[in-house]
Amino acid sequence: MIDIAQLDPQQLDELGVEQLRELTRTLLASRGRDAHEIAWRDAKIDKLTFELAQLKRLKFDRVSERMDAEQRALFDEAVDGDIAAIDEQLAALQATLPPKGDDEKKKPRRAALPERLPRREVRHEPENTVCACGCALKRVGEDITEKLDYAPGVFTVERHVRGKWACGACRTLVQAPVPAAVIDKGIPTAGLLAQVLVAKHADHLPLYRQEAIFGRAGLAIPRATLGAWVGQCGARLEPLAEALKAELLHCQVLHADETPVAMLAPGKGKTQRAYLWAYAAATSEPIKAVVYDFTPGRSGEHARIFLGHDPERRERDQAAWTGHLVCDDFSGYKALFDKGVVEVGCMAHARRKFVELHTANKSSIAGTALELIRQLYQVERDIKAEDAETRLRIRRERAAPAAATLHEWLTAQRQRVPEGSATAKALDYSLNRWAALTRYLEHPGLPIDNNHDEQQIRPWATGRKNWLFAGTLAAGKRAAAITSLIQSAKLNGLDPYAYLRDVLERLPTQRASEIGQLLPHRWASPS
Repeated sequence: MIDIAQLDPQQLDELGVEQLRELTRTLLASRGRDAHEIAWRDAKIDKLTFELAQLKRLKFDRVSERMDAEQRALFDEAVDGDIAAIDEQLAALQATLPPKGDDEKKKPRRAALPERLPRREVRHEPENTVCACGCALKRVGEDITEKLDYAPGVFTVERHVRGKWACGACRTLVQAPVPAAVIDKGIPTAGLLAQVLVAKHADHLPLYRQEAIFGRAGLAIPRATLGAWVGQCGARLEPLAEALKAELLHCQVLHADETPVAMLAPGKGKTQRAYLWAYAAATSEPIKAVVYDFTPGRSGEHARIFLGHDPERRERDQAAWTGHLVCDDFSGYKALFDKGVVEVGCMAHARRKFVELHTANKSSIAGTALELIRQLYQVERDIKAEDAETRLRIRRERAAPAAATLHEWLTAQRQRVPEGSATAKALDYSLNRWAALTRYLEHPGLPIDNNHDEQQIRPWATGRKNWLFAGTLAAGKRAAAITSLIQSAKLNGLDPYAYLRDVLERLPTQRASEIGQLLPHRWASPS
């Protein structure tokens, strides 16, 4: 293929007829691709512009004014984050547009950071102070940019001093470039942004509470500003969360569970039930990771889309995941088992039925069932530290006979209890799911229950007591992406603050092809 960019005028004149025809075809194909790209970009910009207008209208809607103070604060921080996230996406798209003229409206100047805050100077100078002509450069000035940093309880100001060096002979000016940042031309350092994200999504502190905490430290940052920072960071961290999801779907054994989350219904001032899904790699897998998915409902369609079993809505180039899925008896997962996914039951759910029965009336049947199930769990505790081959052997020697005894006993008891009783329902749950409940016996990498995933959902159960509801669907999805990175960092024994601070510092200059290096299970502290 002829590359016209590599040809000079003389070479163009020397091209033959066939070469010119090939060049013409190449140019026409390129123009078609460019036209398609422009049409896609324009459509995306129109969509985001419309969403932005809707959010701004929603923020000042009369219905929102009827919320109480706490609801209004939580709603505002979600909407502010959505607006900032869309602005970030629009800026990325509009960066490809031709530059506007000098008559573009200038943005208002940001207020200077208080002089009373301590300052730490960071100097940026050219690597070489010798001009290309051979003369020594002379320092002729400097540019200073101030960024706001935060350590727990203390604000400091980073003064970035960029010296100006000039050559007196050829009038060349040399200056170190402005360091790349997640929020371009913004005042927060990566440390401050990491603090806000960890406080909100790991420590479950709404932004209005963080505003008060920062105020006690000497600088009250408006919650609207904090919300904008969260939105922008969420937009920039989204590709990293997607990369984590892609790696998770390479695992052969996954846990899945879901929990309800209240979400504010747009324009109604009321909440509706949304759902948070957690997909975690089993402890036998080579990576430690969990990815959350925030959806407006509990339909099994959402699980199928996440795992790539909806050809119309799955992401481009995403293959349908087929492996072992550890889950409860929720009907939303059933369609997956007809598409190559292997069901693995949760013994903890079966046990829970008998616990409830025993707690209610001290049932002797429930007591015996609990003792037999305890024997299965004892085997798992004994082999926890063993290798795969040893686990499989011991399961066959000890757990399989215990499971057979349990099944025989459950079957016998079921014939003796009346239909429709609580005892019958507890027995039926185990008997109807027996194949899935005991599948772990023949696979050393399968767990006995879904408790690992339930532990990953627990932070959301704790968090919703503080933030009460998700402000919008976009805010919920953004929270899911950020929390996926934070919780995966915890699973890998990392300090979420140190991890996010480094990631936010490196992300602006990280190549897209190397973004996997920033994933929690691959990340290494720069120190």
